[in-house]
Amino acid sequence: MKKVITYGSFDLFHEGHYNILKRAKELGDYLIVGVTTEQYDESRGKLNIIDSLDERIENIKKTGLADKIIVEDHVGQKVEDIQKYDIDIFAIGSDWVGAFDHLKDYCKVVYLERTRNVSSTMLRAQKHPIIRIGIIGTGRIARRFVPEAKFVSGVIVQSVYNPHIESAEQFAKRYELDLYTDSIEKFLKNVDAIYIASPHETHYEYAKKALECHKHVLCEKPMAFRKAEAEELFRIARRNNRVLLEAIKTAYCPGFVQLISVAKSGEIGQIRDVEACFTRLTSEKVRERTDTVYGGGFTEFGSHTLLPIMKLMGTDYEDVQFDSVLDENGIDLYTKASFKYKNGFALSKSGVGVKSEGQLVIAGTKGYILAESPWWLTESFEVRYEDPNKRDRHFVKFLGQGLRYEISDFAYMISGHEGRSYKFTEEESIAMAGVMERFMEERNRLKKN
Repeated sequence: MKKVITYGSFDLFHEGHYNILKRAKELGDYLIVGVTTEQYDESRGKLNIIDSLDERIENIKKTGLADKIIVEDHVGQKVEDIQKYDIDIFAIGSDWVGAFDHLKDYCKVVYLERTRNVSSTMLRAQKHPIIRIGIIGTGRIARRFVPEAKFVSGVIVQSVYNPHIESAEQFAKRYELDLYTDSIEKFLKNVDAIYIASPHETHYEYAKKALECHKHVLCEKPMAFRKAEAEELFRIARRNNRVLLEAIKTAYCPGFVQLISVAKSGEIGQIRDVEACFTRLTSEKVRERTDTVYGGGFTEFGSHTLLPIMKLMGTDYEDVQFDSVLDENGIDLYTKASFKYKNGFALSKSGVGVKSEGQLVIAGTKGYILAESPWWLTESFEVRYEDPNKRDRHFVKFLGQGLRYEISDFAYMISGHEGRSYKFTEEESIAMAGVMERFMEERNRLKKN
């Protein structure tokens, strides 16, 4: 008797899941299905699980395809199960090609072709429809988005738009997407939500068009270069009852959320100063160094450094001053943005041509918080006090590229849930657009001089 085993979350059970089980069953005589627990899913980076373990097991039973159902709850269990049940074939979806090659030491590994257009044939669409996400843009961040979305239950990346059709086609083939197009109208007709990963200057127009077409929008930063534009986008989103999020991934990462909570808890007293730095040396040929209008250190990394400032010191600053080191072409290689508040100060440092220590320091009346570089991928931070022997260390898991956290919150809000919008608010997003607007005006003034 040939035994086959497969594993999965099987959340929001749909035709794609059924087909995987059917194909796995056809490989042998006896099929064992491993269903992961919520805790194990979270530990391996799978977020936003909606159905309970009991519901997911029951859905497997209803197919009549599983001869045995087991629960997977820890790392290494696959190897244990393959040996325990004398398995001949391990089967898994083709979107995991290569990820389980190490199991070839124990049995045959088969990657099963996944089902396309799953969202159009949902078995449970009435309860929890899968969110069809389309991507605008095919650059560096877009290439990281698709693999990260696999770890978020309830979403599927199906399509890509790029005004250059060759780029869209290559991207779709690489990530096995169902649709690629250079027609924005065609693109928007086939999605529920979009992720904007195009050049900075296009963000506002794409977001506006999508919202007007009643699509949810997750937009890379900066979402807008003018305060009025950001305000307009949020007005349209509210009017059409759609979710609009600015994709500063740090805001949604568990470690950063905990850091902000500790800072606001009173543990370090009243916060009087925030200093955030993010610099990265880049090639002179990349967009950040060649785009004389929208390139430069502050437009590229300033949103990251503004994030903790706005969350901890607030959006109601009294003044902001910019000091920049400009390249020959006029883009800023390094910028300091100094904020004055009623009861404190803040400093943002960002650069693409100058390297500095990338740390976050939050100073209070009882102590301070230090998050070392890269604090924007927050895995740890320390609370320090006047007594150098007293230190509280915090460690928080950071998984993958971090994009899965913002995708998870995006999907959570689209599904009608509240309670996560505090991580990055409309007010903060609008205020940051206002800071960006003032910076652009100041840089243009310096160029003229």
